[in-house]
Amino acid sequence: MDELFPALERELNISAACRLTGRSRATHYRRLRPPVPRRPTPRRPPASALSTVERAQVLALLNRPEYTDLPPAQVWARELDEGRYWCSERTMYRILAAAGQSGERRRQATHPAKTVPQLLATAPCQVLTWDITKLKGPDKGQWYHLYVIIDIYSRYICGWTVERAESADRAEELIRETIARNGIVPQTVHADRGTSMTSKKVSQLLIDLGVTRSHSRPKVSNDNPYSEANFKTIKYCGEYPESFNSLTEARHWCEAFISYYNHEHRHSGIGLHTPASVHFGTADLVREQRAVTLAEAHTRHPERFTRRPSPPAIPTQAWINEPKPETESAPQTS
Repeated sequence: MDELFPALERELNISAACRLTGRSRATHYRRLRPPVPRRPTPRRPPASALSTVERAQVLALLNRPEYTDLPPAQVWARELDEGRYWCSERTMYRILAAAGQSGERRRQATHPAKTVPQLLATAPCQVLTWDITKLKGPDKGQWYHLYVIIDIYSRYICGWTVERAESADRAEELIRETIARNGIVPQTVHADRGTSMTSKKVSQLLIDLGVTRSHSRPKVSNDNPYSEANFKTIKYCGEYPESFNSLTEARHWCEAFISYYNHEHRHSGIGLHTPASVHFGTADLVREQRAVTLAEAHTRHPERFTRRPSPPAIPTQAWINEPKPETESAPQTS
């Protein structure tokens, strides 16, 4: 279009050429006589602005040891009480922002990284984990509290109770009763960081028994996966009621479910055996019987199998945050 315009301008006047090409006449004349570039006029500071020296004095004031943790409002008021006016409170904020000091001036709390719990169990009664969940009661805002202690190797529920409220005393009693009933003191008891789990009573009991205490990191539910998965199994059960009419009803229902869970439920994490079978050492025999049944089925109809069937293996380990293998020590130099 720029190449065509001069030819049209020679044949027609500028107005007609602009109409035909769709160009604005103002644009055309501005291109013929471009404006002289002007240097931007520096903005004059207002009469109320502080000088550079005054701003430096205010910044030094705000960074004094007695004021370094205080917000500008506090500094402004305290200086005013001493008969000194430096500038407005808002100006103090602007000076701090210009100096890159507009963040929180108070000393901030530091939260060191929590140690990742790494627990390994190769047999029952080595590592127990426990937690508390709420069961809905008959009225709005009324809840019952289900305590559950699980062996992470066998998934066997070793101890449980339902109470009206969460209590460190009841938690300590339940742990003591569970360990006494099993007859074996576990190596480690793991829990999250609830008030009952970190209570002095529970901690002192485990210390007296020589049991290692382990806790999840704050707000990390994956550090207590066995308890969380068990609670989901309970609450997603088809027979789980919307609410319980009484504490007695809640205890009866939980007793029936936990009995079913321990002795009838085939758990996918332990080779589809029941937790009781793995916990009490009968799982190997059950697996052998399964292998015999599968071998007979294969003999009768080998065409129905792509390979010789075998029952699911029983895991030899269970862990919370699988422990990393220890690094090999560097060779010693003579």
